[in-house]
Amino acid sequence: MRVIGRLFTHIAERYLPDAFVFLFFLTLVVLGLGIVWGDGHAPRQVLDYWGNGFFSIYEFTCQIILVLVSGYALAHTRPVRRALIAFTRLPRTEVQVIVATTLVAMLCSWISWGFGLVAGGLVAREMGIVHRGRVHYPLVVAAAYSGFIVWHGGYGGSIPTVIANPGHFLEAEMGIIPVSQTVFSIGNLAILAAMVLVVPAVLVSMRPRIGEARTSLPDSEQSDDINAVPEPDRSRMTPAQRLEYSRLIPLTLGVIALLWLLDHFVTGGGVNINTVILGFFALGLLFSRHAREYIAFCTDGSRTAYGIIMQFPFYAAMMGVIAGTGMATDIGSALVSIASSETLPFYSFISAGLINFFIPAGGGQWIMQGPIVIDAARQLDADMANVAMAVAWGDAWTNMVQPFWTLPLLAIAGLQIRDIMGYTSVIMLVSGVVLGIAMFLI
Repeated sequence: MRVIGRLFTHIAERYLPDAFVFLFFLTLVVLGLGIVWGDGHAPRQVLDYWGNGFFSIYEFTCQIILVLVSGYALAHTRPVRRALIAFTRLPRTEVQVIVATTLVAMLCSWISWGFGLVAGGLVAREMGIVHRGRVHYPLVVAAAYSGFIVWHGGYGGSIPTVIANPGHFLEAEMGIIPVSQTVFSIGNLAILAAMVLVVPAVLVSMRPRIGEARTSLPDSEQSDDINAVPEPDRSRMTPAQRLEYSRLIPLTLGVIALLWLLDHFVTGGGVNINTVILGFFALGLLFSRHAREYIAFCTDGSRTAYGIIMQFPFYAAMMGVIAGTGMATDIGSALVSIASSETLPFYSFISAGLINFFIPAGGGQWIMQGPIVIDAARQLDADMANVAMAVAWGDAWTNMVQPFWTLPLLAIAGLQIRDIMGYTSVIMLVSGVVLGIAMFLI
């Protein structure tokens, strides 16, 4: 495990730049291929494809940003934090701490990836405080991040909720696929059950032996009052400040949002990315003490969305070139030539895992890979829901060694990526075997 960990840590720290740098090189490659692909295309025509694609998915980009920000804000509200902190008092042994941390991180990540990363970091940190000296803290933080592996098969997964949303950018090619065929399908639930059993067991097996040294939470990270919003002296508030610190405003907005959601589901509406976003907003508002507090949570969450804001339009631009020059059709045909309707999910899973190293955002990956695999699924008459979920699980799988998504969790936990990479790389290898088998079985 240490050898594997050192290898992945060395690669991550030395050879993996920020995803925006990868995006630069990918753009040059795609533009160059666009010019020479097939019988060739005029540079100006390729540039037109690029520009038209750049502006094509603004709605989708905004939706993904709102999932992250609203989930982040919800995780920081006092009721949620108190519930998470109370949960950390339940385990008594190191094994129980590791298992409990993994499972609560899985649950929170299944609800939403933004929520899961923040909640996982908070739980791991509190576990380190409560059980200081009795647990190996880097392994506990690794357990929290390992729970993130289920996010794309969950309620807040980008791909399943997007393709369930009317008007999504691939609706003409694949239609609308409800979450009953993706998130809540028997196959996906079976994969989730396998992850719940396998991941905690592997993490427990990697704990230090009895008598070996255990690393504790750094002394500088002992404070548990993270991102607290101070309360001003109410006797000196201006009328404007009284409104900002009034409980009535977020409470009223949260109730209105919940009423709309209730009406939506009662009248037969389904779960999609828009209902997920509004649900997170509703709960975040209801759980906030005042508007100023919720604004602070959303402001902090917005800072974590910089990667999505900067990258998604460029991914869409590249997809415009790939589609406009015929590359997508040709690549899809090549995939069809080696795959069958039964093996296409496996090939989609493996390719998604590899692509994730270069395009770490699940939504951005779907922009690039979705049109290709869906075209292949159409030609092979494969189950499009299974193929889409195979891409989703491939993206989630190699996130275990993808530095991009560790940043918000590690910032809360107070560690560096080198402290957990050894453990999460083993999780990636083991889960890859389980998930690969599952892609054939489904």
